[in-house]
Amino acid sequence: MAGFFRWRPAGGTALVLSLLAVAAGLASFAVWFQWQQTRRCLTFYGSDAAWLIQRAPRVEVWERTSADDAGVAGIRRWDVTSARGLVHLRRGLVEDANLDWDRSDTRAIAADAWQFALAFFPESDPRGSPTVLLVERGDDGASLGVEGRPGRVGLGRLAAGIDRWWGTSRDEATPVAP
Repeated sequence: MAGFFRWRPAGGTALVLSLLAVAAGLASFAVWFQWQQTRRCLTFYGSDAAWLIQRAPRVEVWERTSADDAGVAGIRRWDVTSARGLVHLRRGLVEDANLDWDRSDTRAIAADAWQFALAFFPESDPRGSPTVLLVERGDDGASLGVEGRPGRVGLGRLAAGIDRWWGTSRDEATPVAP
């Protein structure tokens, strides 16, 4: 029994190497797990758009207004960069489980068919070219598409979350001049 408690320097090295191996294994699992959670979104949005959705320094909400007497519809814009809950919405938009992939389609959302959009700007310049996520509401539910890219996906449970977020964030939003 006395030999069991005898201290050996090699035992400490083995412990440290074992802990490093466990840490590397857990880190690899975390990267793999995160990739599994977002792989369809990355394919759907594209990597640049997905990056902007998560990290854009400026975010706007765009709403289509009804057509006027001349038949021209307008767009109201709000800056929501500092709105509460935006960080959670950003995260929700890039997680596969929040979208209804069974309702995906190769058709893009038509330029005049969307009712609500989220614009993610790459820099603070208001003239910068944003990544725009278009939301179209139809009889079969809401769909999400990326402006200028083919395809759409069902919003699933995220549709109610976006509506709830915008309902509570509208008062914090700053109108943006056209």
